[in-house]
Amino acid sequence: MSRIGKKPISLPAGVEVSIKDNAISVKGPKGVLEWALPEGITVVQEGNELVVKRPSDIKQHRAMHGLSRALIANMVQGVSAGFEKKLELVGVGYRAQMQGKKLVISIGFSHPVEVEPPEGIEFEVPAVTRITVKGIDKQLVGNTAAHIRAIRKPEPYKGKGIKYENEVIRRKAGKAGGK
Repeated sequence: MSRIGKKPISLPAGVEVSIKDNAISVKGPKGVLEWALPEGITVVQEGNELVVKRPSDIKQHRAMHGLSRALIANMVQGVSAGFEKKLELVGVGYRAQMQGKKLVISIGFSHPVEVEPPEGIEFEVPAVTRITVKGIDKQLVGNTAAHIRAIRKPEPYKGKGIKYENEVIRRKAGKAGGK
């Protein structure tokens, strides 16, 4: 069996799970997430734990078993604690600010770049060179952070651009000057 798939998912206090047909709905203090289960995968609630089961050892079922368990665990964590990604702006004059719910970034273009948050995503700017993307859906938080980073990826010579907080930029040597 899948090592990830057979681990039970513990439900924290305040999280409710409802399983109907081929769909699972997880409700918690931060919101509600729903997901359609893959064909053949079943979820059983045993006390305050969820167990993901598969019907056979067919390759497709084995693949979906671990995936389903991981996605459901992310849903449970999202509605109870939430997810966040932190970004840093590196470069002279690079800054971010909030304008209502929109994020406005000045990163060396002739115009400031405005980013609208998708449904369920919230931006924070704790400092002018830091951006925090928060939400309950792990995939949406990651995609939104990647979209913001793609506006100006870090370049390898000076490291200027938008990078993740813990990201290490591999630097290249510039042109060898002199004789």
